[in-house]
Amino acid sequence: MPREWVKLIKLFLIPAIFLMAMAGGNDKIAPDISDVYALESVSAADGGQSSRIYRVENKTVPEVAQELVEQEKPEEMSAEDSQHMFLVYSDAWYHLQQDTEKPTDTLIQVDTKEFVKENYESSFLKAYFVASVLNDILDGMSDHGGSYRGYSSKDVNKPGGKYSTPDKAAPPPVTKEGTGSIIKRGQKSAETGTVGSGGSLFEKPASSSSQSTGKIIRNSSSGSSSSSKGSIFSPSQKSPPKTKVGGSGRITKRR
Repeated sequence: MPREWVKLIKLFLIPAIFLMAMAGGNDKIAPDISDVYALESVSAADGGQSSRIYRVENKTVPEVAQELVEQEKPEEMSAEDSQHMFLVYSDAWYHLQQDTEKPTDTLIQVDTKEFVKENYESSFLKAYFVASVLNDILDGMSDHGGSYRGYSSKDVNKPGGKYSTPDKAAPPPVTKEGTGSIIKRGQKSAETGTVGSGGSLFEKPASSSSQSTGKIIRNSSSGSSSSSKGSIFSPSQKSPPKTKVGGSGRITKRR
């Protein structure tokens, strides 16, 4: 290939690569806060709508916003406010809000774009963003949305999904007093033939079926009954070995 062609390819290829890198760099990925702050509540609905609430103790909304901006600068950011602030990233909306029940704490609400578009009140967002910004990042938010204004007002303005605690522990097994047995939920309380149902942890009551059971009989006296003599578990009654005095000192058995 002639050198002139190589130079021409480089002349067009290098600017193209530079423009592609610049376009890819415009995406501002939200910082991961799952390992930094405590997860308090989760909500999800159809269509990719999800919202996760994190608690930051003893910090104001502007302080938390500054910490997040230092980790990753957002695409859009609302003006500094002591009660509500928004940080818009390419993959999530961060709604920072003062906890109404505990004003010393800040709640970080991480919403998907779909959740914001389907639930938030457009007039509420216009107080923090101009209409042109909302149209660019939410594709005509003025014609959609609900009456939601954030997690701090979820009891008044409810979102589409339902908030719940992130980890619900399974209920412990139910114990039955007096028997020491453990009964699973949904199991019958009176079950024959189970250990502990007769009042003792180490005894099992006899089954009501007609099957025969084995029994060990010990020989308590020399005049035992014929049934006890025939038992394979009864010890054999043998007299002690006979000794002979004055002989070779051997011990011989009776024949």
